[in-house]
Amino acid sequence: MTENNSTRDQIIVDIRSKSLFKEGTIPGAINIPMDRINELYELPMDRKICLLCHIGEISDELALLMKDAGYDAYSYPGGYLAYLEQEETFLEEENLEIVYADNASTTAMSEGVLEAYTEAVKFYGNPSTLHREGRRAKRLLTECRRETAQLLGGEEDEIVFTSGGSESDNHALIGAARLNREAGKIHIISDSIEHHAILHTLKRLEEEGFKVTLLEPDSDGIISPESVAAAITEETGLVSIMYANNEIGTIEPIREIGEICKSRGILFHTDAVQAAGHIEIDVKRDNIDMMSLSAHKFHGPRGVGLLYVRRGIMLPEFISGGGQEMGMRAGTENLPGIAGLTAALRESVEEMESKIRDVTGMRERLVSELRNLPGAVLNGHPERRLPGNVNFSFSNPGNINLLMELDARGICVSAGSACSASDSEPSHVLTAIGRSPEEARNSIRITIDEYNTPEEIETIIRTIREIYAG
Repeated sequence: MTENNSTRDQIIVDIRSKSLFKEGTIPGAINIPMDRINELYELPMDRKICLLCHIGEISDELALLMKDAGYDAYSYPGGYLAYLEQEETFLEEENLEIVYADNASTTAMSEGVLEAYTEAVKFYGNPSTLHREGRRAKRLLTECRRETAQLLGGEEDEIVFTSGGSESDNHALIGAARLNREAGKIHIISDSIEHHAILHTLKRLEEEGFKVTLLEPDSDGIISPESVAAAITEETGLVSIMYANNEIGTIEPIREIGEICKSRGILFHTDAVQAAGHIEIDVKRDNIDMMSLSAHKFHGPRGVGLLYVRRGIMLPEFISGGGQEMGMRAGTENLPGIAGLTAALRESVEEMESKIRDVTGMRERLVSELRNLPGAVLNGHPERRLPGNVNFSFSNPGNINLLMELDARGICVSAGSACSASDSEPSHVLTAIGRSPEEARNSIRITIDEYNTPEEIETIIRTIREIYAG
């Protein structure tokens, strides 16, 4: 039985099957798995007891049984999901100040981006049509394509607009693999700490007969250029290494790896979803053949991204239909989203120098204070990391659910990749760099950006200290 401080004037008991606790626990509640239900009768009899369960009939029956045993117990109507909704209302009524520090998951649209997005909604013509409104929309689409290419160091005809990072990753890997297969190049090199959009796609390609080598990082999360060079064989046709890790923030030696691939005539793809808009990227300088990014990671809208494809690489069609996006990705273009992406990338590049300086300063303040907590270990490279990424593992003798405790106090952070937040398994990234499963489970990722303030950083530090002081 795991007990935290009970909330207000009663004991809250969260009853679920073990598998459902992966969704997170309720702040301040006692957590009792269904297979240890007898622990209910270890609770003090002089307190009111509120029972929460995902199946209302179960908590109703348990409340009756506890009443028969002399407890003042009741079943919360609607179960733990309804309780959480009620708690949200309670917190809003209390005017709880929210500190958002989960910018690696998604970011808020800036005012400039929202304006560009809203203005583009007025361009209702289909860019593929020949009439006046269609031509007007086509001009905006062309302007966006040209500007995003320039901001990334590429050319206009090298930009393919997509629905986001996952689609771009899938398109790059599947398209390049099938293109290479015609030349007998069936070997792909990547690494074990990639985003699941890469890893799951590679698994799919393995099932199609491709050979995949996953390189292991060092203890800071670095994939060395030497390990890439050593893994290359005569069958290697594609290398995919992420620009910066989404969980621990380590920035990979992309330019050096790209140079190795270029010298060997091997296609090089990088997932730059976490890096774009936060550090300088130049596709030519960095020897990149293909690159994925997603607008909502740098204050753009959700549901839009792009795939950079170097001129001369003829990827096969990924989505069949009308032949949009140079014949590689059919479907009427999401013009408001593309306009928002362009505005977000422009703002990020124009403000890059000051943003890196200010955000790095706040990051270092967090790191310097949190590393003094008992058992705290910084995950990722101490210097070669994204400006706003802080990832720590903590010792946890009190079995504190730090993520939920922070949420209860209005601080939004995560335990790792948002795309796998409901997974009960420890982070594959943290275990790959040497953390034990227990250390990996007791980790948090704090990701800040230029929208955060020094005052919010102090609030995060003070709150985490208070939780562990207990």
